[in-house]
Amino acid sequence: MSKVTDELPKAIGAPMKWMLAIMKLIVTVSGFVMAMTFGLVVVIRYGFGGDLFAYEEWLLAISIVGFFAGAVLASERKLHINADILGIVIQNSRAIWWRGFVVLLIEVLVTLFIVYACYVSLLDDFSFPRLRATPVLRIPFVSWRIAIMVAFGFMAIFSAAHLYVHIRKGLGLPLKSDSAEGVAR
Repeated sequence: MSKVTDELPKAIGAPMKWMLAIMKLIVTVSGFVMAMTFGLVVVIRYGFGGDLFAYEEWLLAISIVGFFAGAVLASERKLHINADILGIVIQNSRAIWWRGFVVLLIEVLVTLFIVYACYVSLLDDFSFPRLRATPVLRIPFVSWRIAIMVAFGFMAIFSAAHLYVHIRKGLGLPLKSDSAEGVAR
């Protein structure tokens, strides 16, 4: 199965593959840290009657970053929930292509709008003399918002890549996966 990054020019596809490797690492590490933390909380709290100092604050940051890294991976694989009933109803191949084009275009535009909204939110955060932060560890809220904006930016990039491949297919232009299938036969 061909990946969308394989269909792009190398100058664009290679850095996107690196981003995916980083996102996989983030998802793996954050999942491990969350599991270990919840295990430690149970053992420390109920086993020893203690408390893991302010774990909620730093674990929230890790879980947000891990969640959005997972969302980037889902964007690359087109695994987001799509409740588009037209995909079942439409039978005409030309109409199917246009429906796919419109859905992908809307996805790119909405994701880019969310990136812009995140940017505006960051401007608001930086307009205060002191950054708002968590009460105990003083982790700035802006750090999470930056991570969310970056993740939505990556999601927009992958949606745009899928749109690019969809347009190439619609125009009848060859894809790298088409030539690889021909060589395999």
